[in-house]
Amino acid sequence: MRSIIIGVAGGTGSGKTTVANRILERVGTEHIACIPHDAYYKDMRHLTLEERRSLNFDHPDALETSLMIEHLTLLRNGYPAEIPVYDFTRHARTDETIHVAPAPIVLVEGILIFSEPDLRKLFDVKLFIDTSSDIRLIRRLQRDMQERGRTFESVIAQYMTTVRPMHMEFVEPSKRYADVIIPEGGFNEVAIEMVAARIRGLLEERA
Repeated sequence: MRSIIIGVAGGTGSGKTTVANRILERVGTEHIACIPHDAYYKDMRHLTLEERRSLNFDHPDALETSLMIEHLTLLRNGYPAEIPVYDFTRHARTDETIHVAPAPIVLVEGILIFSEPDLRKLFDVKLFIDTSSDIRLIRRLQRDMQERGRTFESVIAQYMTTVRPMHMEFVEPSKRYADVIIPEGGFNEVAIEMVAARIRGLLEERA
């Protein structure tokens, strides 16, 4: 039977992963396959590291969305997919892939997933995590410095040069396509429980 595809969008540091994990806790990991949009950054290994660092990673053109659409179509129809692996410390796609088996629920996470019309058509449920910009910036700083080896200055420079302008141009306007807007991200227990209940209902209907 056709999988149910759920999109979780929102700005950088909005809490998309936290919300996805909270939903997983309530619904059960055995029912869900998770696909991050940022695994699909285009392969730019032909460029030098310095050239890759200067790229605009917050524009839709930075992502190979057509490949994600191909993979989601496979998963929706009951076939596995080989998901690319992206190395954020080197700004490059690796030679590895992750084998993802089809599941009743496919959860897709990314800042730009609602700004792409062809990708947006695949979602049965669209969630937008709405978190204030100051909280998102702090989370971005913590993540990039602790997990991706960036400096404070480089994170701020990237935020002001591309992250914030692209958020205003692409991410924030895509909120209008959401079925449900969740303020405060993972702290909004009421909204998360309502979404989880809806997903459990969809699973029961599917069964």
